[in-house]
Order: sequence, then structure tokens, then C-alpha cells
Amino acid sequence: MSKKSKKKKVKKVSAKKEKYAKFKKDKPGTLDVSMPDLNDDQVKQKRTDEDIIDRFLRFNRNLPTKTINPRKMKSKR
Repeated sequence: MSKKSKKKKVKKVSAKKEKYAKFKKDKPGTLDVSMPDLNDDQVKQKRTDEDIIDRFLRFNRNLPTKTINPRKMKSKR
């Protein structure tokens, strides 16, 4: 058995990859989100909006849709 040569083949880059490489940008793995500083009026408005949304979600439940019973439908004709 002979030893394999350690010279590695250089991979040929396709022309298409070279052409479109300029459009690919490195994207950071994490997003840096910082909230803007709000003045007093904006803080009050935000609080009231959140209260309204919380009340809506708490009390306005989605009722199950009513199904029509074929037996009752037949009797009502």
C-alpha cells in the first residue's frame, strides 16, 4: 500500500457563487434591541394601552362556534 499524497485539491469556486457573493452579508446571531426613552405622557399612554389590551384579552373570550344539529334543523323546517 502506498501513502496518499498530502496535497489537497483546491476547490473550484463556481462563477455563480462569485457573481452573487457581493449580495451575501454577514448577519449577527443576536439582535440588539433597545427601547427608546419615553417622556411622561408617552409612558402614561403606553400604560393605559396595555391595560386596555389586558382587559380585552381577559374578558373577551372566543366562544365556541355553534353547530347546527341536523335533527333539530329537520324539525324546524
